Amino acid sequence: MTYDDDGNHYGFTLSDELIMIRDQVRRFMRDEVKPIEDKLPHDATHCDPADEARLRGIAEEMGLGRLNVPAEYGGQENDCMIRCIVNEEASKCRLGGYRPALGAIRRGPPNIIWRGTPEQVHKYGIPCVEGDMTGYIAITEPTGGSDPRNNIQTRAVKKGDKWILNGRKMWITYAGVSDWGVIFARSREAEDGRPPEITAFIVEPSFPGISFEPIPVIRPLYPYEITLDNCEVPEENLLGEVGAGFGVAEQWLVAGRMPYAAGCIGMAQEALDMACGWVKQRSSQRGLLADKQAIQWMIADSETELRAARMLVYEAASASDRGENAKILASACKLFGTETAFRVVDRAIQMFGGMGVAREMPLERWLRELRIKRIGEGPSEVHRMVIARDKLKNTDGGVYFG
Repeated sequence: MTYDDDGNHYGFTLSDELIMIRDQVRRFMRDEVKPIEDKLPHDATHCDPADEARLRGIAEEMGLGRLNVPAEYGGQENDCMIRCIVNEEASKCRLGGYRPALGAIRRGPPNIIWRGTPEQVHKYGIPCVEGDMTGYIAITEPTGGSDPRNNIQTRAVKKGDKWILNGRKMWITYAGVSDWGVIFARSREAEDGRPPEITAFIVEPSFPGISFEPIPVIRPLYPYEITLDNCEVPEENLLGEVGAGFGVAEQWLVAGRMPYAAGCIGMAQEALDMACGWVKQRSSQRGLLADKQAIQWMIADSETELRAARMLVYEAASASDRGENAKILASACKLFGTETAFRVVDRAIQMFGGMGVAREMPLERWLRELRIKRIGEGPSEVHRMVIARDKLKNTDGGVYFG
């Protein structure tokens, strides 16, 4: 068990509400999700639509269907801590890297849609909550994605009552299978020492001049390349104000990093728990693997690192829920959470030996998923840069060297 019976988690006390939600999701995963998952092919990307619909219905009854939707639009408007706890538990399945609880707990629309006009919210946001519509975010380009303000080369030019977009987006998850997306483009070049102006646009796959191409990667869910060739976007699909796109993008990215890291921790925690069960029954050289010092050190390091990673997520989520600027904390938990999760799953595979890479086990799939997670939502190196710059800016040298 990750938590004790009183909800005390390594120095962090969970409220009664959080304990109840956590335990609900655990039971749901054990009783409803696991039996369906056991019947799926190894590299499945979805379960049967009927099964997913049934699971979603149960999740809705549990209050888990609209976790990140404002109350005015029929959502729960739950805080970041709740989303992190739910995502950690719901990611403990074979498809946990991108479809927690086999899709039962909706990923929902990109949360920046709630900053749109009432017409945009009702056309794009509400159908994602009440129906099967889905959306995506497109920032990264062939020239890079770690510095969106300066690396975005896609251009947007106003012509009459339309915006004309030209450029390419790369590595965009869900783009080719979604009903709409948000594209970020330059609407003005850098000048007089000012950075380029970035603006956000809502696009649909039916718009003239937009096309999608899947990019095969190491996991079964492929991202897409988006080509914009004089793509026509109506004026009413401008999201937010002209030139305000960078702020919109940053808000979306920061808000998503804590649950993102929590999901990685969930997969890794499950992998470690599985490995512990294995070594306690597996014999080697006239003794159990669990009695070997090398195995015990792998377990100790993994458990310690997962505890630390989870506390970083909780610290960031708590700060966000208090209305504080959680940008640096979000970078820290995303960096440490994804790298820790990858190491832990890698150790679990080592403890399992040959069985660890067998396709009947979820471990090798989680390892592939977690390798991608170290790149998605900003690669580790960018988060190190963000954290270091903030530290250098806000530290005067300490007591002995100021």
